Amino acid sequence: MTSPQGYRAPPHALPEEPPRPALPAGLQALERAAGFGQWWYDPLTGHSLLSPVAAEYLEMPGEAADSLYACFGHVVEDDLPELRRLWTGAPATRPLDIRVIGLARGMRWLRVTPLPPDPARPRWRHGLLQDVTDLTHAAVRERLGYALTEYLVGTHTLPDAIANVIQLICRNLGWEWGAYWRMEDDADGGSGQLRCRHFWHPPDRDLEQFSAVSAGLGMSPGEGLVGRVWATGQAEWVEDMSTDARFLRRGSAQMCGLWSGYVFPVTYASDDGEQHRPGVLEFYSSLARQPDAQLPKVSTTIGALIAQTAQRLETEAVIRRLAQVDEMTELDNRGYFYAQLNRHCALSQRQGGRFALMFIDLDRFKPINDAFGHEAGNAVLQGFARRLQVLAPPPARVGRLGGDEFAVLLPDSGDDEALAALVDGVLAAASRPFVYENVALNVSASVGVSRFPENGLTGPELLRSADAAMYRVKQNGRNGCNVFSTSSPDTLAEQRAKLARHLAIETELHEALVGGQLRLAYQPIVDIGSGALHGVEALIRWRKPDGSVVPPDVFIPIAEQSDLIIDIGRWVLGQALRDLASLQGGALAGLKIHVNMAASEFTSSALPEMLRAMSERLAVPPSQVVLELTESMLMRQPEQVKRVMHQLRDIGFEISLDDFGMGHSSLAMLKSLPISSLKIDRSFVRDLPSGERDRAIARTIVDLGHHLQLEVIAEGIESEAQLAELSACGCRFGQGWLLGRPLPLDGLVQAFPQGRR
Repeated sequence: MTSPQGYRAPPHALPEEPPRPALPAGLQALERAAGFGQWWYDPLTGHSLLSPVAAEYLEMPGEAADSLYACFGHVVEDDLPELRRLWTGAPATRPLDIRVIGLARGMRWLRVTPLPPDPARPRWRHGLLQDVTDLTHAAVRERLGYALTEYLVGTHTLPDAIANVIQLICRNLGWEWGAYWRMEDDADGGSGQLRCRHFWHPPDRDLEQFSAVSAGLGMSPGEGLVGRVWATGQAEWVEDMSTDARFLRRGSAQMCGLWSGYVFPVTYASDDGEQHRPGVLEFYSSLARQPDAQLPKVSTTIGALIAQTAQRLETEAVIRRLAQVDEMTELDNRGYFYAQLNRHCALSQRQGGRFALMFIDLDRFKPINDAFGHEAGNAVLQGFARRLQVLAPPPARVGRLGGDEFAVLLPDSGDDEALAALVDGVLAAASRPFVYENVALNVSASVGVSRFPENGLTGPELLRSADAAMYRVKQNGRNGCNVFSTSSPDTLAEQRAKLARHLAIETELHEALVGGQLRLAYQPIVDIGSGALHGVEALIRWRKPDGSVVPPDVFIPIAEQSDLIIDIGRWVLGQALRDLASLQGGALAGLKIHVNMAASEFTSSALPEMLRAMSERLAVPPSQVVLELTESMLMRQPEQVKRVMHQLRDIGFEISLDDFGMGHSSLAMLKSLPISSLKIDRSFVRDLPSGERDRAIARTIVDLGHHLQLEVIAEGIESEAQLAELSACGCRFGQGWLLGRPLPLDGLVQAFPQGRR
């Protein structure tokens, strides 16, 4: 390549290296348009020459430098060793990227690429300089975005996520101190203050004083730079922290050498369109960062990701609470307590541990409900729950099993005296009056105790033993305690009697299935707004030849403990599809039938093909069949159940999650399930007119279902007040005695001749 004319030759240039001719004007324009410049270096004299574009990149005042020091005056110190080696002739396998910091353009990234020497002047080193700042920034932003998403999507706690985000931004974008300010409610009901709850700086920077001042400071909305950003929702720069009057930490910033910063809000919009600002992020540097900062380009994304994570964690907390906590008493709910009991059994069996289980039933509770109403009963349950929690703090677990039944799991309860003292405390707590609207309400408690491993190795065995012990207290006049004993003649007699009844019912149930004693009744599922029939739920009924009726809650548990439940389930499915086929061509041709499934059925890999063949044989569209399973069934073998669910959905069958809120499925699992509807458990519907928490739960489940594009069906609607509350919550579908009692197929057709009552 010919040498450019007009460059000042080094004073000590050798005779065989004449002054370089000027760089043609067209080539200079090409350099600027293409974003590169050229450099030359003479190893003998140490002089460097730069094209105008290269001089501009290196922030050189002229196009010649007598030394490398003069040429590289704005290069970041960490990049100098490699640059010197490449510039002066060291072999290079690939181009070198360096950083240049100048007052005019801030920090820029340059790529230094050596070129082959000019054959006419072999002594001179020659190469290109390219400005790759935009490419580097884009790559950094891409890496940052990926890492941020990985942190925030995978996190289970917001503090850990934010701490990681701050550190990630500082390391990737070159900031030296970062923090998150969270808006916290005032304990006195005021507007609250912003508090610095998470901050980070490199370990090798002495910024402890600035961190301490920040951690001890509180800012009201509009106060200081942070308060101003939170109040306005607009990001702001601070170009000189030591002189900016808006910045309240000027002194400590100056002492620590911090100069400039960028502050931006964490914002998100809720479903109703309202803007929320849970906090503010701020980042500071010892350099003047504004000209070259990338942070403003990604701040909106960062804020949105954090806000979305906060929303996700809040929603998961609500779902987790619904799955684990009894809303009325704040204790473990039935499903979660059973799961913890089973887990403790397995753990104790592995470790050789011992523990006790206490089963508690309140005496004379029903008369309180009858005389003073459910609100009075709820007050008694809540008050007793609080007393239990005081008597049995963690690691003990206290649960409400339903109605007025409670249970306490007592780990490491080998001390009989301590156990006896706790039982006395429980009996005393139940006997103390509960005051409701200035009326003293009196109950007592019957307590049964079982021990692991003496009275059972599994949760159900221990519960049966504790229940049997409690039942003996009931028989003997209530208000007392009994510890289960396998040597008690009464207990053995009771067990034999129960076993005999169980076997008798199992035998009769087998005969009923073969002899045609089972029937289906259909409870309407109604569109609350229009009154139109949306679907029906198939309910099994057993009437013996003598005319007596066996309730489902008696024979279904027995069937589930034997193989009969599989045969009964197949009969129910077959009969429901046959009834559905008989409706084709009539007013109810498009009716959907919900069928309850047993856990053993939904884990069978043969179920999808069996149902496909059955629907094809009867010419029933799979889309009219809705298979219902409960959360507790799902959690027994979640992976197998999910596989079967997906196969069924691929065929066209719909799936509904029954008794939602009573199990313990996670939000992450819920969103991956191929379900089409949720059913709000009747326990949340029962107290809707008077229970604020029940209304909140119902509204949360309805909102969740809508966001997941699922139908939401409320069960157990028995009053107009319940129906009104559900309608106000936005629940579209419901079932219950108010909307329609279970009917035989012909009765259903008569009750809904044109698809509505």
